Amino acid sequence: MRVLILAPSRSIHTHKWALYYQNKGIEVKVVTFFDHYSEENAKEVDTVILPKLLPGKLSYFTSVFALRKVLKSFKPDILHAHYVSSYGFIGALANYKPYYISVWGRDIFQFPLQNNINKSIVTYTLKKADVICSTSHIMAKETNKYTDKAIPVTPFGVDMNKFKPIAGLKNENILTIGTVKALSDKYGISDLIHAFARIYSVQKKTRLLIVGDGPQRAEYEELTKALGIDSVTTFTGRVPNNEVPTYINQMDVFAVPSTEDSESFGVAAVEAMACGVPPVVSNVGGLPEVVIEGHTGFVVPKENPEKLAESMSILLLDREKRMKMGMSGIDHVKAHYNWTDNAEGMLMLYDKTLKKELAK
Repeated sequence: MRVLILAPSRSIHTHKWALYYQNKGIEVKVVTFFDHYSEENAKEVDTVILPKLLPGKLSYFTSVFALRKVLKSFKPDILHAHYVSSYGFIGALANYKPYYISVWGRDIFQFPLQNNINKSIVTYTLKKADVICSTSHIMAKETNKYTDKAIPVTPFGVDMNKFKPIAGLKNENILTIGTVKALSDKYGISDLIHAFARIYSVQKKTRLLIVGDGPQRAEYEELTKALGIDSVTTFTGRVPNNEVPTYINQMDVFAVPSTEDSESFGVAAVEAMACGVPPVVSNVGGLPEVVIEGHTGFVVPKENPEKLAESMSILLLDREKRMKMGMSGIDHVKAHYNWTDNAEGMLMLYDKTLKKELAK
């Protein structure tokens, strides 16, 4: 089988799919825009760069010619675009069959609402797809506002050989609240900092660990100083994905207080549960789908530092509850979000599509 993945090369999710297919003996090629290119990932998976010769959305039309050349040469059995509003549109214009699209989040929750042109792009792209995939049920429901096609749910999942409990990394004397996200308000980092400040005012043996980088890092660092918690807050900056499990295992409670429905799946919360760390998440997007309220973690109202602090405090003060939720989280991920099972599910969809093609 040959699969062409039309997606941002630098995305860890793109690279995970590509590597999995490749390791299964599938011939894989990634096609990406130059500003989404990862030299490091291209060393492991054959990658082609699409030019952007014109500004904005006009670049999509010029990129189609380059994509068609690659398709003609590579002749994939499946063309699979990730992200409906850009790569998906280019793939639709290329008019290649069979054609898969995976919706990711903002491309379906926000992009079509911005103007009628964007809405038309989404509607046209979904119409051209043979199969449309979504990482969550709530995003599938949102996608069905623009198409009446059945949408299989295909979670990203996590590698449970990597994301698992690691003994000896937690500080026995200090309880750690943490997160692993891009440093942007869409992920509620400011809310997390304010919530932690509330907790620290009454529980001094606590610290805040923020893993990741982003455009608002300096702003958040200044906020911790203003709230008097900078001495107990650590900003690690960006860390390699293979080091993320080590950081999660230093945490006692994991926070995902995102503010937008474009948080379509909540892979960070799933990674935390796989490591046995109970998450507290906000009630947006796919987060309430992956976290079972009161069983594997807590779901709180978005943009509400008070409720966030309240739920995190419950876990900090009750070690037995933390341990019990942590074990329930591992079982939950094993049953529903094991990366191998999820990736195999996608390959089964491919196989089903190709059998239909052969039957024609």
